[in-house]
Amino acid sequence: MSSLPELPVDWEPTRATLHAYAKAVGVLPRAFAVFHPKWWHISLKVRPDGLVTEPMPLPDGGTAFVRMDLRTHRAIVESSHGDRVEFPLDAGTTATDLGDALVAAVAELGLAGEVDRAKYDDDERRVYDATAAAAYFDLVQVVDTVFTRHRNTLEGVVGPIQLWPHGFDLAFEWFGTRVETYEEDGETGEYPSQLNLGFYPAGDAYFYSNPWPFERDRLVGRALPAPARWHTEGWEGTILPYDEIRADPDATDTLLAFARAVHEIAAPTLMA
Repeated sequence: MSSLPELPVDWEPTRATLHAYAKAVGVLPRAFAVFHPKWWHISLKVRPDGLVTEPMPLPDGGTAFVRMDLRTHRAIVESSHGDRVEFPLDAGTTATDLGDALVAAVAELGLAGEVDRAKYDDDERRVYDATAAAAYFDLVQVVDTVFTRHRNTLEGVVGPIQLWPHGFDLAFEWFGTRVETYEEDGETGEYPSQLNLGFYPAGDAYFYSNPWPFERDRLVGRALPAPARWHTEGWEGTILPYDEIRADPDATDTLLAFARAVHEIAAPTLMA
């Protein structure tokens, strides 16, 4: 058990910068990694040395990947052959700068093809505070460990813990056996029920765990470990504010108890 690493009070400008950079990194696995039908190939994974893409197969049989190293403040393109090129993460580098540099770097390795540059087209000169970026990385490593402790106890189909470039939240999904029919753009399809567990670091940062479909009558009012609570305005699910547990010496245990409680309450509603 332990408290959670602290994000600086003025963390938000650097978060916005990292979010913009993550979008620039994320276009590469979207274009070149092995496709996954749930789009798991586009996300970044928390590793001891940074936020890392899925491996991208090279024409010669090797692989390449990109790593956002928030300790040395570099975006690094590496290959299984030992190739390595680095680009600075700092206030002077826009998301467009970084994205174009990364696209050119992987092209040198043989990964040439269509890349959706619109996803990172952002010429704003943003704030980048190295101390804030490192503090965030300290935090997501702890959160990833707690999520892993919970994830490894679950049965059934479970997704990887991933940092999504588009939302900059760290999350994973557990899938129930219940299947829901939906209609979109005149087409009908089916989608499995699911329960996610995530951390959203923007603004008033918070942890969440949201069942889908959300059966309000069977869920809202069920006891959650304090200070977690049900959230039904704007989006439906559960919320555990980061600031309300961060300094608690039992914060990681509280987060784990929150994850387990929501799963215990919601899982029966997501089974066929």
